[in-house]
This record gives sequence, C-alpha cells and structure tokens, in this order.
Amino acid sequence: MSKHTLSVLVENKPGVLTRIAGLFSRRGFNINSLAVGETEHPEISRITVLVDAEDIPLEQVTKQLNKLVEVLKVVELPHESSLERRIILIKVRADLQTRTQVLEVVRLFRAHVVDVGTETVTIEATGTVEKLEALLSVIEPYGVRELVQSGSVAIGRGPRSITDRALRP
Repeated sequence: MSKHTLSVLVENKPGVLTRIAGLFSRRGFNINSLAVGETEHPEISRITVLVDAEDIPLEQVTKQLNKLVEVLKVVELPHESSLERRIILIKVRADLQTRTQVLEVVRLFRAHVVDVGTETVTIEATGTVEKLEALLSVIEPYGVRELVQSGSVAIGRGPRSITDRALRP
C-alpha cells in the first residue's frame, strides 16, 4: 500500500462530509487524515484526505466520488509537486529548571509558545509530518501533558488552481 493525498472540492452543504467518509469506509479504507474547510469561494469547501491504498481500489473510489452530486472535483496531489502541512499544539511540562531548555527546542524548530503556565508551556508548530514527529521526539523527555493535531492540508505547487478548474463551465 502507498500513501495518497486526495483534494476533493465539494459544495458547502450539510451531510457531504458524511457521504464522502462513508464511501471510503464502505470500501474498507482507513482515513489517516481528514481536513475540511471553506475555499476562497464560501459556497465551496475543500476536503483533504490522506489514505493508504493500492492504486486500483483508490481509482474506483475516486470514480465513485466524482459521481456524487455535491462533488465538484477530485484531484490526487502527488507528494513531489504539492505542499502538505499540519498544525500541532503540545502542552509540555516546563518548570523553572527545564523551561529554558524547552524554549530552546521551540526556537530550533521555529515553533511558537502560545501559552505559559507555572508548570507548563503550550507550543504551536506547523509543518510536515516528519518535522512535527521530530519535534515531538525531542520534546517528549520533558513530559507531554496534552497533544492535539490537525489533519493535513495540501495544495499543489505552481500557478494552477483546482478551484478555478472546477468552476469553469
């Protein structure tokens, strides 16, 4: 199996996400990451789906997605010609003895401190999955109290826009 990133433009209507997730579920795919948000056109949302799949079954799912009335466009984004990012918030133990070391890690990873407590620091970082995993491995020894991360969002490199292509008559 290989990793695939699908960008799905849909009408911004209730129930669309449920139908799309259900289609993957019925085919036995596990969705590794899912992110949804409005595009530059408020009536259109973009769903970014990361899934491990063989090429042929994924092609069948893509064809079925295109048959859904609310789906405007489905594009697979190749990893080499797209940008993919996640955001992570990490609440880490940082008392007076370790706070300086934690802040140094934050600086090295170009992350940001978004909250400081008496015993914790909350860090916000954006980047590739690999960068965020590296940050986590360095910060874990200090004691991760809480962690939350978004699904991946992805966009193709260059001047082309799938939104423009989807809206052309």
